[in-house]
Amino acid sequence: MTATQVPEELRYTAEHEWIRKVGPSTVRIGVTDFAQNALNEVVFVQLPEVDSEVVEGESFAEIESHKSVSDIYGPLAGTVSAVNDAVEAAPELVNSDPYGDGWLLEITVADEADLDALLSALLDADGYREVIAD
Repeated sequence: MTATQVPEELRYTAEHEWIRKVGPSTVRIGVTDFAQNALNEVVFVQLPEVDSEVVEGESFAEIESHKSVSDIYGPLAGTVSAVNDAVEAAPELVNSDPYGDGWLLEITVADEADLDALLSALLDADGYREVIAD
């Protein structure tokens, strides 16, 4: 069995989402390697529309595998600025490249000054490793 990948440069949630800052007020979100392993074979991804609102802590998307359907929760509040159409067409990208081509969507926050504070409140790689070690 291979070790779970937990890239150092990302932030994480206890719900197994990763967050990468990609612009002054924009983040990219996906599910972690740990989550895609738990899901096993992803067969369907339902993402929100561009310009829809994401509420922190509330479900905004679903990932379905042969084993289960899992909600994806907003790690922070903002507006969907991009969705990964490739994942909707080929959901297996979540399994094969969770931190690359398997990303889900991008969110733009209203106040760019708050973004760094919001990100620093999320788990770092060591904190996420503690979550998945339990």
